[in-house]
Amino acid sequence: MNGTLYVVPTPIGNLEDITLRAIRILQEADTVVCEDTRQTIKLLSHLKISKPLISFYTQNQLKRIPQIISMLKESKNIALVSDCGTPAISDPGYYLIKEALVNNISVVPLPGACALITALVGSGLDTDSFIFLGFLRRKAGKMKKELELARQTEKTIIFYESPHRILKTLEICKEVFGENSDIVLARELTKKFEEFIRGTISEVINNLSNRQILGEFVVIVSNKQ
Repeated sequence: MNGTLYVVPTPIGNLEDITLRAIRILQEADTVVCEDTRQTIKLLSHLKISKPLISFYTQNQLKRIPQIISMLKESKNIALVSDCGTPAISDPGYYLIKEALVNNISVVPLPGACALITALVGSGLDTDSFIFLGFLRRKAGKMKKELELARQTEKTIIFYESPHRILKTLEICKEVFGENSDIVLARELTKKFEEFIRGTISEVINNLSNRQILGEFVVIVSNKQ
């Protein structure tokens, strides 16, 4: 009988956001598959849980997937976690989940912390319909095309961006959506210095141009035509 692959969300900053069910699954699992063992050890230590860990990230996923599937076929129950938030969202966990299903292995997803949803509900922008783009293309031309295509949906647009690229990305957003379009940047979510930066695209660019930029961003763009 095959084991079960549990998809376990972890806190995106505040350790109090772990769920009771997630704690139980981590306690009961035979092995924890994680993005960075150093980060997962911190969480498990906080929860007073000790488990074997298997690192699983983009560079080693082709090697790891057969190993993990083999363990699941040996009736091992495995908890899949990411460094923070819900696994498989802009994360290679998707490939493991897909392969597990191909092999008729039960996949049980747990609800929990997710940066894009947390940012969206706190943004004040339209939540009825939205599109999530993950991390945008790195090259400016491809990024612009990606945003122009998303703009045609007329849905709220959400994506992730790094601090060292945020200003360049906002300049492209200004070209695509117009300088007066509403935008919200969320950073350090659930942490001590959590911040929502709201305004038009031009206002937010001016805000960031005069300060030190730290922390990963969730960007939410109003897309009302």
